[in-house]
Amino acid sequence: MADLQEASVTLASDPATVATARRFAAGVLAEWGLPDEHDTADTVRLIVSELATNAVQHTFGQSPTYTLRLRLERDEQLRVGVTDSHPRRPQRLPAAVQQDNGRGMVIIRWLAKENGGRLSVAPTPDGGKTVWVALPWTVTVQT
Repeated sequence: MADLQEASVTLASDPATVATARRFAAGVLAEWGLPDEHDTADTVRLIVSELATNAVQHTFGQSPTYTLRLRLERDEQLRVGVTDSHPRRPQRLPAAVQQDNGRGMVIIRWLAKENGGRLSVAPTPDGGKTVWVALPWTVTVQT
């Protein structure tokens, strides 16, 4: 197995593309040996959905596209990242606002922590950001 496997797709910042991002991630994970019914596959699909939704909803039209990146490092760590060109970092919304929306980052942080991973935000050279979730890769590939 290669030390690093990567896949990415750039999509329009449109709510309809969130499902496309989720399907892309599921397809890549299947290629890398993660069965669709595996708990990690469910977790990654949910993380992708939340990250993509945030990129669409919270860039306020200032990011016409977003890029989903998947990186599998030495069959030890899976990194899921969504990059957009809006400079604002994700923020926790007040609890009153979270009743209707704004729970995405809370969900992502919880999923990362619950699965032994972590969340980070990195600025991009063009002034945007990438929100990354790193998860341990617990899949043993059957040969």
